[in-house]
Amino acid sequence: MFSIIIPTWNNLAFVQLCVESIRKNSDYKHQVILHINDGSDGTLDWVKEQQMDYTHTPDNAGICKAVNVAAVLATQEYIVYMNDDMYVLPHWDTELIQEIQLLPNHNFMFSSTMIEPADHQNPCVMVQDFGNDLAHFRESDLLAEYARLPKQDWNGSAWPPTIVHKEYWHLVGGYSIELSPGMSSDDDFAMKMWMVGCRVFKGIAASRVYHFQAKSTHRIVKNNGRKQFLMKWGINQSTFNTIYLKRGTPYTGPLTEPNLATLKFERFRAWLKRKMS
Repeated sequence: MFSIIIPTWNNLAFVQLCVESIRKNSDYKHQVILHINDGSDGTLDWVKEQQMDYTHTPDNAGICKAVNVAAVLATQEYIVYMNDDMYVLPHWDTELIQEIQLLPNHNFMFSSTMIEPADHQNPCVMVQDFGNDLAHFRESDLLAEYARLPKQDWNGSAWPPTIVHKEYWHLVGGYSIELSPGMSSDDDFAMKMWMVGCRVFKGIAASRVYHFQAKSTHRIVKNNGRKQFLMKWGINQSTFNTIYLKRGTPYTGPLTEPNLATLKFERFRAWLKRKMS
């Protein structure tokens, strides 16, 4: 049903749990494609033993290159991008499929909704601590309680797990490698979807995953994604998220064009930032 792309970088125990949760908690059978960065921790040997689809680079290629390389192997109609430190919860895929079937076309971008152990003031996630590492992961408690956590569908899907139709993945060119290793690449992909006419950016509350949070990003030298986004699109990320995507607000239907007067002001402010940088 889905081609699920999971980039991983010497994070064997987490990616094993992630793949196990997909196999155990999905209602449908999906193609799982790993992109293995380095893999010297045993990940490369493990994926070969599992006879899974995978791509490999001998060093850390970063998120953007990794997902693009892996997407070449995608055989299914829909591409899901997922982090290796996620655990999918029962029926996560059915909830996405049911939403897709309600749409008249393939021009959409959905996200599952994350449950995270720490509160970072993100209106798109649910905060409930079921463990921030594998040693403290309370899987049975999570499975017993996740469905009772209150949440409604939300605007502004861009964070993984994301799902788009393969046609649109290729139309926008996947993830932008100039943003390697990947800071701000999620918002950049969403902006590219906006530019090809997508107005359905919906976070599906009933499709849930547990996210252990940033188990790889602290190890990389980060690109200045915010500045790159500003220079590329002429607006900053906060403008895109609040005025275009209305991220985190309750979902009421397809998004509309941003208010022209507000947008002109934000573009002027972005121009000033570029001049001063």
